[in-house]
Amino acid sequence: MITSFLMKSLDRSIFVIVAILLGLAIAVPALNLLTAPDHPLHVPTYLVSLFGKYLTYALLALALDLVWGFCGILSLGHAAFFALGGYAMGMYLMRQIGARGSYGNPLLPDFMVFLNWKELPWFWYGFDMFWFAALMVVLVPGLLAFVFGWFAFRSRVNGVYLSIITQAMTYALLLAFFRNDMGFGGNNGLTDFKDILGFSIQADGTRATLFAVSALILALCLILTSAIVRSKYGKVLVAVRDAESRTRFLGYRVEHIKLFAFTVSAMMAGIAGALYVPQVGIINPGEFEPGNSIEVVIWTAVGGRGTLIGPIVGAILVNGGKSIFTAAFPEFWLFALGGLFVLVTLFLPKGVVGTASAYFARRRAERRAQTGETPDNLAVEPIAAE
Repeated sequence: MITSFLMKSLDRSIFVIVAILLGLAIAVPALNLLTAPDHPLHVPTYLVSLFGKYLTYALLALALDLVWGFCGILSLGHAAFFALGGYAMGMYLMRQIGARGSYGNPLLPDFMVFLNWKELPWFWYGFDMFWFAALMVVLVPGLLAFVFGWFAFRSRVNGVYLSIITQAMTYALLLAFFRNDMGFGGNNGLTDFKDILGFSIQADGTRATLFAVSALILALCLILTSAIVRSKYGKVLVAVRDAESRTRFLGYRVEHIKLFAFTVSAMMAGIAGALYVPQVGIINPGEFEPGNSIEVVIWTAVGGRGTLIGPIVGAILVNGGKSIFTAAFPEFWLFALGGLFVLVTLFLPKGVVGTASAYFARRRAERRAQTGETPDNLAVEPIAAE
């Protein structure tokens, strides 16, 4: 039953992207580990980690697209769910350091020894086990999203007001995690990781494996998200986006429909954060910055919200451009990012993928009109946001 549900999501475009991701999961690690450093096809380890970071950003943008592109919820707080998943993974990685830290304490992380903590806080218990940390990666962001959404959606908070309170939630968490007495490393956060599942986090093989896992999980989340939006629930989700009052009048519990999508989206963002931390090597309160959530919105808009593939493309394109642009003109990047958003809003309101899809759809319609072909057997196109 589950297999049938997921297979229905594999239309041609989704299948192509999934195939590309699976190919990258094999090709990039192979070119890193099996080719000599002077080989023209060799992929350096630093690029493997950089590409892996882009994939985690793509997963975060995909998570936002589920609620913004298909439900009309413009969340400016997804950086919070991303950071919470990252902190859950960071806590596991810190517990793996053990006595190899600067202070040699087998139980307490270095920052706790420095701050004269005498015992491990209760909320750090269990993070020495990977399965527990993996559970917290999805449970903590999901629980926060569920509680937040329960009150917000039942109160019928919509539009810009909902966007503002999601940003306020993110900023509140930023201030809380900056405090040293919170037990999460304060301003410095969590870093100096050594191992993950017993493997050195700095080893080339570990870096390549993390990239492959990121690509595989992004592919799985893309299939899952596509299955959700192409199901009967997905059609109701789009109805909520386009005509919430009418959907409510028809008898649907709109708050429940929104709550499910919001919670699933937060869990996906938490997974993205957990994959991000071991590849970057640090997690600190700066990940809660409201500006980070706004950047995710820009990635999604550039690629094309409501298309699923668009946010993935947008996240990779914008962050790839950021890496190149900041190397040459670091002080002008924010101006360039703002200008890009304005240009996309004015001239490409459907984003790169949405505009391309609309163009090819028109070409197909013209060919059908010329040949008299009927569209009955053609694949269903993804439902894009206006």
